[in-house]
Order: sequence, then C-alpha cells, then structure tokens
Amino acid sequence: MPKVLISDKMDPKAAQIFRERGVEVDEITGKTPDELKAIIGQYDGLAIRSSTKVTKEILEHATNLKVVGRAGIGVDNVDIPAASAKGVVVMNTPFGNSITTAEHAIALMFALARQLPEADASTQAGKWEKNRFMGVELTAKTLGLIGAGNIGSIVADRARGLKMKVVAFDPFLTPERAIEMGVEKVSLDDLLARADFITLHTPLTDQTRNILSAEALAKTKKGVRIINCARGGLIDEAALKEGLDSGHIGGAALDVFVEEPAKASPLFGTPNFVSTPHLGASTTEAQVNVAIQVAEQMADFLVSGGVTNALNMPSLSAEEAPKLKPYMALAEKLGSLVGQLTTGAITRISVHTEGAAAELNAKPITSAVLAGFLRNQTDTVNMVNAPLLARDRGVEVREVRTEREGDYHTLLRVSVKTADGERSVAGTLFGDQAPRLVELFGIKVEADLVGPMLYVVNEDAPGFIGRLGTALGEAGVNIGTFHLGRRQAGGEAVLLLSVDEPVDADLLAKVKALPGVKTAMGLTF
Repeated sequence: MPKVLISDKMDPKAAQIFRERGVEVDEITGKTPDELKAIIGQYDGLAIRSSTKVTKEILEHATNLKVVGRAGIGVDNVDIPAASAKGVVVMNTPFGNSITTAEHAIALMFALARQLPEADASTQAGKWEKNRFMGVELTAKTLGLIGAGNIGSIVADRARGLKMKVVAFDPFLTPERAIEMGVEKVSLDDLLARADFITLHTPLTDQTRNILSAEALAKTKKGVRIINCARGGLIDEAALKEGLDSGHIGGAALDVFVEEPAKASPLFGTPNFVSTPHLGASTTEAQVNVAIQVAEQMADFLVSGGVTNALNMPSLSAEEAPKLKPYMALAEKLGSLVGQLTTGAITRISVHTEGAAAELNAKPITSAVLAGFLRNQTDTVNMVNAPLLARDRGVEVREVRTEREGDYHTLLRVSVKTADGERSVAGTLFGDQAPRLVELFGIKVEADLVGPMLYVVNEDAPGFIGRLGTALGEAGVNIGTFHLGRRQAGGEAVLLLSVDEPVDADLLAKVKALPGVKTAMGLTF
C-alpha cells in the first residue's frame, strides 16, 4: 500500500481522501529539516503547503519518494530540478485559489477607495472623524490590469460588474481575447496615464521585476491607487513610499512584499497604505479546494499512475514515456526560446513534426512546447494545463506532421504568428537523445540550449566578435559555448553564447551599445 506524509497543516479532507483511495497517510507537521530527513525515506508521497522546504538534501534521503504534491500554486519551496533528477514528480494545484486571490484584490481596492482601515481605527478610538474620510466611488473609474491571465481575468470580470472601465496591459493578450474579457488592450504607458486604480497579476520574472519602477510610477495619474496581490518585487517599494509621501499616489495596498515575512517594511505607517500578510489564498474554501485537489492528484498517481498538474512531467502512458522523453525536452526548450524572443501578442503557435518525430504522439510534444512558451508569462503553467491556458489567451494551436525526412532524420519546428508576421525555430535530437537548436528565425545555427545565454543579432562585420568578447571579459562574464549563424556574408548574423551567470541589465546595455548590434537579450533555460 502506498504511503504519504502530510508535513504541513492541511484540511482534514486531504487525509480522508487518501485513505478512501487506498493510500496510507501520516499527518506529521512542524518537523525540522533534520527530523524530516530522518523519516522521509519511508514515504512514497509528500503532501505540503508552503512551510516544508523540499530541498536537494531532503530529496537525497527520500529513497522511496515518487511524488511531491503542493496544495497551492507556488512551488518556490521545492527544488524541482533536484526532484526531476531523482525521478520525483512535482504537482501543484494551479487554479484552486484563483477566485480567492482575485476577491482579495477587489477587497483591497474597496479598502483603498473608502479608507476603511484608517476609518475603522479612528472610529474605534472614539474620534468619529466623519469629515476626515472622504472616499471615492469605484463606479465609472478606470481599472488598469497589469497581467490578464487566469486571476487577472477574474478581477476584470468582477470590476466590470462594479461598472468600472477596464484597460489591460499584457504583451500576450490577443485582441480577440481582450474583446471576450470586455477589456481594452493598451500599452503600459497608456495604462499608467489613464488608470485610477492599478492591480498587478503577473508572475515575478526578469521582465516583470519592478514593472512599477520609480520611472513608471511617475507616469501614473495623480491620486492613483495601486493594489498588488501577486508577487513581491513587482513594485519598487521605496519609490512607492515616495509617491505616497508626496501625495502623487493616492493609496496603495500590498498583500505581498519583496521580503517576507515583512515585519519592518518602511511602508508601514505611511498614510493611505494598507497591508495584509499574504492572504491572497487564505479563505476556508480555497484551503479546502487545494487540499482536496492535491490529495486526489497524488492518490491517482500512486494508485493508477495518472498524472495531473505535474510541473516536471507530461501526461504520458508508460509505453510512450521512454520514446517521448527526449522530444519533450527539445519541445520545451524550443517553446521557451520562442517565448523569450517574441514580443507582442501571439495569435497562433504551430508545432511541426518531421521525419521520425512525426510518428510519435504529438499531444505531449505540443503541450511541452506550450509549457515552455507560457512559462515566461505565468508561474502556474505545466504540461497538463498549458493547452487550456493558451486557449484562454486566444492563441490558436496547430499541429502539422510531415512523415518524409528532410535535412534531418527527425525535426521539430515551432512557428509563431504575430502582427509582424510569422517566425520559427527548429531543433533536432543528436543521437536520438540530445536536444539541439538547428535553425533560428530562418538562420542556420547549431546550439545547445542550456543555462543562461546571451542572444545577439548584429551586422556581420569584422571585429565584432572581438568587441563582444572584450565587453564580456571586462564584466567578468565567462563564455561557455559560442554559436554563430548568418544569412549571408556581410548581412545579418546571430550569436548565441552560453555564459556562466545570467546577463545583468548593465552588461546588456553595454552589449546593445556596441556598433552593429540590432538586438541583444539575456535568455534562461
């Protein structure tokens, strides 16, 4: 009989479901890492929330562990690469608390509009300062939505019910999906200039970190009110405080902070500032939902082999898995590459299998492409829910098979269609195992897609590679591998360099300033 450990406090229904499904379960919470190491070896499954840290050291002692289930969205407390290397499936429950988080954002918006926390404190102190608290209506106000994914779309729906005008900034929001949501798709600058309220609903990535920087906050309408229930780090907290102190920002409400637990934030005590201790998912319904979902998913996997909402494994049958595994790795890398290099709304993704790849089950390959692509936009994606998320964003997905062999025995091509046209990347497997990029936007280039990389498009001219190498050397950045491709001599060239550490903003600016550089980006795989 499979055996599961529930190591964080969880709704009792989780343990009940495990037992009903024929899984033995122990509920032992509050263990230190050393205590967890001592007992984890006897369990096939580990059910957690946010307290337990599933580190590489813990996994080394988990000799029988087959699955880790996170009751919730974020898996920052799980070392997924180490789990994958160990052969442990990592699952989460990506949609169990979406409504709860969206409702919390709406609640904070009301709190800011009517100064509820300050008014409550004043009234309970016996002051009755009726004239001090002059609020604003939400009706007819403009809500600026930064991020229009799952939670953002729920907030938009609730805001429209409050008769608000909703404008949304999301580079991957298509015009068709915007119409379906009843929002106006705008640029970030347009949103900042027009919004009376701003809510954030994006993951924290290199692209979204400090998306509300000091410069961005300076572009907002005077009196704007800002709400963040997504991730700490999306807002420059020091700049936010300056805006509140100056009166340019009319109010701010944060449920998340750069450093948590936030026990000494400089924002505390600032007028018109409301804070909550990361309560976005904290409702009775959400806690029950995620507990039930994680227990059902883990029990299904341990008893029958079913895989649902896995972050490091697709839905596969036992017979298909060995053949598809290397293709899945190639597909996810190509999807991630095209996602990182493409800007603007994508209306269509085409996955073309050629040669030996065309004989395989295309659905898991396509899901891996979509998961790699969408992982740059949302931290709730996995190979199971990627097709649903793509459809929700209005992205058409096509699968094309060509059984004949071309230049390669097996080939996978990923094409994306945007307002600027269609571009594609292609890859193959060396030795039927090692993923390799062979074409990038029409330019032949062979490269491994591993770790942090630097992507550069430049004019093909003598001396450029030397100047680039000098810039990297002066920054103390070591080059691992160097891949070059070009359309023709003296034309446009593409460089892909693997480097030992991520390319920071300062180095990227220096590379972009080199003569002949058209585009430069840092990539991560």
